[in-house]
Order: sequence, then C-alpha cells, then structure tokens
Amino acid sequence: MTVPFVIWLIIFKYVPVWGWTMAFQDFKPARSFSEQKWVGLEHFYFLFQDNTFLIILRNTFAMSFINMVLGFVTAILLAVLLNEIRNMGFKRIVQTISYMPHFISWVVAASIVSYTLSLENGIINILLTTFNIVDEPILFLGIGEYFWGIIGAAETWKNVGWNTIIYLAAIAMIDQAQYEAAEIDGASRIQRIIHITIPAMQPVIVILVIMNLGYILESGFEPQYLLGNPMNYHFSENLDIFVLKYGISMGNFSLATAAGIFKTVVAFVFLFAANGIAKKLGQARLF
Repeated sequence: MTVPFVIWLIIFKYVPVWGWTMAFQDFKPARSFSEQKWVGLEHFYFLFQDNTFLIILRNTFAMSFINMVLGFVTAILLAVLLNEIRNMGFKRIVQTISYMPHFISWVVAASIVSYTLSLENGIINILLTTFNIVDEPILFLGIGEYFWGIIGAAETWKNVGWNTIIYLAAIAMIDQAQYEAAEIDGASRIQRIIHITIPAMQPVIVILVIMNLGYILESGFEPQYLLGNPMNYHFSENLDIFVLKYGISMGNFSLATAAGIFKTVVAFVFLFAANGIAKKLGQARLF
C-alpha cells in the first residue's frame, strides 16, 4: 500500500535534488550538463555579501517568528476556550466561523485585508477615527514598520481555527475522571486548565514546535506578494519573493537554487537542534 507514496516521494522529492548542481554552476538553460561552467560557491558568497539578501533574511525570520508565536498562542487559547464551552450548539458555531477563513484563497483574503485597512472605507480606520484614537486615517500598507504585524494578524485570522483541530484532539484524549476528581477537590476552572488541560497538551505542543522550527524560513509567499507594494517592500519581501524576483524572473537559476539550498540547510539545523534540546529536557520528540 505504501508503494505509490514511495514512488511519488522519489519522483517529486528526491529526483529534483539533482537540480542542486545548478547552485554550483553558471547555469544556462541552452547548454547541456557537460557544457555548464562550474563556479563553486560563488553564488553563496554573493548571497551573504548582498545587503538586499540580508534585509530579506531579516524579514523572513521576523515574519516566521511572529507567525509561529501568534499561531501557537492563539490556537492553544482557542482550543482551551472551546473545550470549556458547555453549549454544544454555540461551540459548533464558533468552530465553524473560526475554520472558514482557512478555506479562502489568499487572493480573496488579501483583498479583505486590504479593504479592511484601506484609508477611506477601512473598518479599522473608521473605528480609530470614530473613537478619536487617531486624528487622521492611517495608510497601514504604506508604512513598512506595520507590515510584519499586519501579516501576523492576517495569518492568525486565516488559520487559527484550523490550527486548533489537533489541540482539540489532544484535549479529547484526556480522561474526564481527572476533571471530576479535581472539581471534587475544589479546583477552580482556571486551575483545572493549568494543571490538567495544558500538561496533557504539552507533548503535542512540543512536537509541533519542533516541526514548525523546521519551516522557520517558510514565512509564506502569497500574503507577502499580494500585500506588498513599493512603499513597504523593505519589510514585505522575504526569501521566496527574493528567489522569484532576483532569481527566476531574471533567469538567474543558479542564484535561486543557492537560496533554496540555504533554506534547506537552515531547516535541518533548526529541526535537529530543537529535537536535541527536547530530548535533553525529557520532552516528546520526533526521533
């Protein structure tokens, strides 16, 4: 039964690794493999000597970190709150509403975010001016320093409901007798959450943290590409946009491949480091 999956894995995950050779060549599509000029680590040296790449690396790490922290905190909090709701009808309504944005494409989601933050008709500016928090509407997408927060909020809004599923599954595995015993002993609802619910979720949280650290340079592509503009590009461009803009679009496939290899190496380092730390601390781990 695993043969089709193994074949798919080999074809789409392992065979393309051969293309990594482009990072060490001055690759030209019109030439055959034997005619390519080998340049060693020249493209890697260029990456780390280029100020644009360093700025983009900063943006990528910052947006990934913000997305990861907000994603974990909001998903865990929502899962705990949903678990405490006793009215099943209301609980299903809240779950449905929180899941729905996940199934919206980023093209539509980016339009919603842009309209919400627009200068004239955006609900955020209307509320800020109505309650006299600001004197004039703010062009949110025109101020680069706001972009990381906007992306973090948009990612949270879109994925928080979907991210709660695995935490709700972990909570569902908790023996209800523990809650009953704690309630008999006089534990409040907050105490039951702190001493029963959160510890039971801890192995799942640790595993997901380790896995997400492996994607630390995967800060996204669609939201940054759709919400970015010339006024905020110093904060909106990330590694994936760099590969598209300065590599593929300019025909510099070697540079694009070098950036991709760098992402993979960083992912492996973070993944193994996080797994090793979890092992030393006696926590759940991947391997």
